[in-house]
Amino acid sequence: MTDFSSNDIHTSERHDPQKQASNAAEEASDDPSGEPHNKGPVAAYERRVQSMRDHERSDDLVQSIEYWQHDDLIPRHLREVKRVLKEVVGLGESFDVIVREMTFGDHNVGIFYLNGFAKDEVMTMILARLSMLDKSQVSSNALKAFFDYYIPHIQVEKVTKFSEVINKVLAGGSAFFIEHEKTALVADVKTFPSRGPDEPSLERVVRGARDGFTETLLTNVTLVRRRLRDPGLKYEMIQVGRRTRTDVCIAYIDDVADKRLVESVRNKIKKVNLSGIPLADKQLEEAIINKGWNPYPLVRYSERPDSVAAHLMDGSVVLFVDTSPSVMILPTTFFDLCQHAEENRQTPFIGTYLRWVRFIGIFASLFLLPLWLLLVMQPELKPAFLQIVGPHESAKLPIILQFLLAELGIDLLRMAAVHTPTPLATAIGLVAAILLGDIAVQTGVFVNEVILYMSVAAIGMFATPSYELSLANRIVRLALLIAVAAFKVPGFVIGTTLFIVGLAIHRSYNSSYLWPFIPFNAKAMFSILFRMPLLDNKNRPSFNKTKDSTKMRPNETD
Repeated sequence: MTDFSSNDIHTSERHDPQKQASNAAEEASDDPSGEPHNKGPVAAYERRVQSMRDHERSDDLVQSIEYWQHDDLIPRHLREVKRVLKEVVGLGESFDVIVREMTFGDHNVGIFYLNGFAKDEVMTMILARLSMLDKSQVSSNALKAFFDYYIPHIQVEKVTKFSEVINKVLAGGSAFFIEHEKTALVADVKTFPSRGPDEPSLERVVRGARDGFTETLLTNVTLVRRRLRDPGLKYEMIQVGRRTRTDVCIAYIDDVADKRLVESVRNKIKKVNLSGIPLADKQLEEAIINKGWNPYPLVRYSERPDSVAAHLMDGSVVLFVDTSPSVMILPTTFFDLCQHAEENRQTPFIGTYLRWVRFIGIFASLFLLPLWLLLVMQPELKPAFLQIVGPHESAKLPIILQFLLAELGIDLLRMAAVHTPTPLATAIGLVAAILLGDIAVQTGVFVNEVILYMSVAAIGMFATPSYELSLANRIVRLALLIAVAAFKVPGFVIGTTLFIVGLAIHRSYNSSYLWPFIPFNAKAMFSILFRMPLLDNKNRPSFNKTKDSTKMRPNETD
């Protein structure tokens, strides 16, 4: 802190910002006409305060408050409250930070709120009730009278820490500071700009619920609570980030989920020491899951409340992050990421058929192009019935270069479609399919088979339920293509082996990533390959290590 050597500051006050600011403010007080008695003290006060601002090096809110006053307690006088708020949260500088001073029952009250968060209807109702008070209705203990009788709202609490008041207001609350009181009342009257719970675009179903998560955490947990009316469903709230103080909610069913998993997730979130996570769930994932450069996702994302409720019942732990419409489900496996809610909305037979079609598409997105390239480079490997496979015309570019250019083109088109207004996105697809592909073949740059097999692989990639998994599979496909082009059969064999071994040693919160294939569980593998009837699916997945492994009570007659 700066040593202020001005002659009119006592030596004991040189390192006391509260006394400096208070004394200077008194020296610079105005007369009734609004003009200062002496412009000299005003200028001196401004210089001292500006110097204090320049030398402030606070790491968090509490340190900032203690810099401008000795402790984290609420001052008794509204003048001091406003002074600290001006320095800490920019009162008078930020247009949305407001302190409204009013008198209720002969008591001066300062109402501190953010303009965009306060719900007008509720605040108007509270102020209307307080405005009707007269002096006789408010005893000497105004705080108790306001709290017990005169603030007609359910969510009101007493707060004694200044930093806690500011944090609650920054989260959307409204604070009432009463003159001569060292406790504030905070009413939860927030409202956030938000959209409706529309169906998520990445997880659409033909049959089923049409609601999806939004960017408001309270809405999201309510959508899940509506489906799980279990008293064992717990929601634990933790704030992450010194500056953003983002709300993170840990959801689990108390008598089902593994306690060690819940404790591990909780401890990792509490140990996150970042200034903030403005990008919400993705930054939180990187902070609590150290996966390095591994492209494969270790958590599953979902925007469907019904899918999240189903995973909670299976013993998973779910993380909600405020401002994000996606929630994290953990642990997860490779085969779990390959499943879609539509499979469970159809009959077991149709659900199994859809699951197998999806598995074939995922397999094609990984291995179709490397296998075809291998057969082209070594035609002697082709059996008789596959002699038709292969390029029947030559092109100006090598096959591997054609594949790499086609991969780059598909990625560019995907990114262009994301950043293009919806009415024009379809036109981009038509231009790519008709003009670019056709012209590339006619000019001899590509051969027809490259366009065909690349399209099949792209369709399989888009059919993958998890967007993160599809991106990781694309990287593996590129690596296999390069390995085949360089080393032919050994490249394909070694590349595929390294791919499987890498997934096998991969773990998602101490659960095998390739479960139930590695370690092999025949019964669980059967339920992965076939969509089992509801009444036959009696056990929860064992990789969750749940306390209660059964979904159904045994029949009393059995």
